[in-house]
Amino acid sequence: MLDAKTIAAKLEEAGVQATAQRIAIYQYIVCEADHPTAEEIKDWADQNFPKMSLATVYNTLNILVAAGLLKDYRFPNMSKVIYDSNVVHHHHFLDDETGQLIDIDPDVVEVTSKLKKEFHISQIQILFRGTRQTVRK
Repeated sequence: MLDAKTIAAKLEEAGVQATAQRIAIYQYIVCEADHPTAEEIKDWADQNFPKMSLATVYNTLNILVAAGLLKDYRFPNMSKVIYDSNVVHHHHFLDDETGQLIDIDPDVVEVTSKLKKEFHISQIQILFRGTRQTVRK
């Protein structure tokens, strides 16, 4: 788990002023949360950082995304934005049974395109959906 001093340094390094709220929110996302929504972060803040408004949560998330410290995802058929501290390129698997969102290394996914040359692809985001089977030995 990263301590507040390390988190503050990481924020400052990214050009983000390290306020107590920003440190707390970023530390929660990086160290404890798994692809949280703003509402889940607000619920955590209500328990651990009283009097933090939902507006502060949203403003902080927007700042962290703009600084490249988080990614925000809007997936089809999901009404809420998901925040991810894994900012390197990757894909996701959504377990329809549990709702868990799992990071998938792009090296295990093969994508080919037959688009016309007029299309210049800058990024591919893939969301796999299904159920994760437990492997029994």
